Amino acid sequence: MSTFNARTPSTAGNENATVSATKLPPRPDAETLWALIADLEPMLGDRITTVAGIREQHGHDESWHHPAAPDAVCFPHSTEEVSAIVRACAAHRVPVIPYGVGTSIEGQVIADHGGLCVDLSAMNAILDVRPEDMDATVQPGVTRAQLNTHLRATGLFFSVDPGADASMGGMASTRASGTNTVRYGTIRENVLSMTVVMPDGRIVKTGTRARKSAAGYDLTHLMIGAEGTLGIITELTVKLHGLPEAISSATVAFETVAGAIDTVIASIQYGIPMARIELMDALAIQAVNRFSGLDYAEKPTLFLEFHGTHAGVKEQAEAMAELCQEFGGSDFAWATREEERQRLWQARHDAAYAAKALRPGMEFLATDICVPISKLAECIEATQADVAESGLVAPLLGHVGDGNFHLVVAVDRHSEQELETLAAFNQRLIERALAAGGTCTGEHGIGTGKRAYMEAEHGEGWAVMRAIKAALDPLGIMNPGKLV
Repeated sequence: MSTFNARTPSTAGNENATVSATKLPPRPDAETLWALIADLEPMLGDRITTVAGIREQHGHDESWHHPAAPDAVCFPHSTEEVSAIVRACAAHRVPVIPYGVGTSIEGQVIADHGGLCVDLSAMNAILDVRPEDMDATVQPGVTRAQLNTHLRATGLFFSVDPGADASMGGMASTRASGTNTVRYGTIRENVLSMTVVMPDGRIVKTGTRARKSAAGYDLTHLMIGAEGTLGIITELTVKLHGLPEAISSATVAFETVAGAIDTVIASIQYGIPMARIELMDALAIQAVNRFSGLDYAEKPTLFLEFHGTHAGVKEQAEAMAELCQEFGGSDFAWATREEERQRLWQARHDAAYAAKALRPGMEFLATDICVPISKLAECIEATQADVAESGLVAPLLGHVGDGNFHLVVAVDRHSEQELETLAAFNQRLIERALAAGGTCTGEHGIGTGKRAYMEAEHGEGWAVMRAIKAALDPLGIMNPGKLV
């Protein structure tokens, strides 16, 4: 069976040199594995297992990439247990793969080199909420929905919404963002400090609860987006935001993608304080209409949301409506009631599954890039032309307020021709983003799926990243083969 394997020209020729620069541990043999389990069983008991079904469950995420099960799975309950687990793995040279809820998109939790999967889902306590400081400290297994449910009585909420009910540790590890980013920022802007277990088992506190600091290296942001390759996050202190007095949402259709993007650019330049600005192209709208039983006009469509006071939201919505009309927007559908807004945004969050349903029985590759906002319309139009020429089924959607868009490509994994077409298309997509001054991924992360593009994007900066990895994890046991 073929596998999808994308490479850039700059890395395909020297892949062996690139890989050899980053230490990869051997897959543990049976004797090593059982010695590790024997060391950990007195502490973990039945919370460490080699049962095949549990291992297989932890060998895949939501990505296209082929599953690979770890050799064992454990379920720690505390930072101290995680520290002991990592120390034992370092002593036995066994790979360590941190695992949240498995919603990553680029193979971040797949155990290509075997080893021990550390499932952090049982570490799901909300340790402290401090409304007066607008922050909270949580364990990594807490999900965003769990935290926001807990916060309801405080008048506060946690803003980062990647769509899936991801775990806080996983969101930090993959530098998640989502629909609220244009107003509230990504996870990077919303984490104040963390507790991290390092590759040798040391427990490190990064940062403080102060809103700014000039003290030393920024270890908090070094760990954000590290995808478990530098350590395991066991606590996070995150920023909270006040629930707005009023929320209004709307959809508006356009004749062209360019008209929709020009509206977005104008809204940013005019300073309209949008909370969410999402784009779905005509095919994506067709998909959600079929999947969710909706009746949106099958045109490029913006999904909008405004937060603020009742008067402020009204003013923002009216200003945005005028802009939309100026650039060809029509078919406005406003939603102010909670159930209406939830229905609207659920359609947006269901877009990936709706896209897959366009070709029943097929698998889907979800990919994303991010470019400067001034290059967004040009990049999307070129990408849509490429989709049409390639003959792919690939609805497009994106967080266009920050230049990030996604494609969900429904494809037959058993078709050699489709896989070759997809690989070539994905490479052109990323080259287009890099040429525009953008990035190969706005929020999905690198994992194994986009590692081949790191040198093209970062140049000597990637060598610095590999040097950091080698310095902090000289044995190469932390989530080996991912990112670097």
